[in-house]
Amino acid sequence: MLIINKIIEIETTEGINIHNITPQIQAIISSTEIKNGQVLIFSRHTTTALAINENESRLLQDVKVFLQKLAPDSDKYLHNDLHLRENIPPDEPMNAHSHLMAMMLSSSEVIPVVDGKLALGTYQSVLFFELDGARKRTLFCQVTGIS
Repeated sequence: MLIINKIIEIETTEGINIHNITPQIQAIISSTEIKNGQVLIFSRHTTTALAINENESRLLQDVKVFLQKLAPDSDKYLHNDLHLRENIPPDEPMNAHSHLMAMMLSSSEVIPVVDGKLALGTYQSVLFFELDGARKRTLFCQVTGIS
């Protein structure tokens, strides 16, 4: 069995933005000898998330509105009482809402690989959610399987 580890880097913008990372993941798989197995994609941040869903612009707008209703940035959160927290960096944002949104999604996805391709359904894409931004983000990608 082969195990290949790669990093995907994404530059994000402020607020909620959603990136289709399916092409980057497929490119990593295609660069390996692995034909059958699985790929793990893992977000290494507490204010980002991953999901498999349809990459349709109006649906993505609905998702943003839905997440903002779940955790409005204007609500009062204890995490945002920066003056009461210890050992925080001087540029710490008030981002409790971003953490809460991330907890409603997932930090990882595992997708089967069949004949060297992601075994996604017709309308499925792997989506990366920036819930805080703007930052340089990294995703850990691990492809395992056989040639």
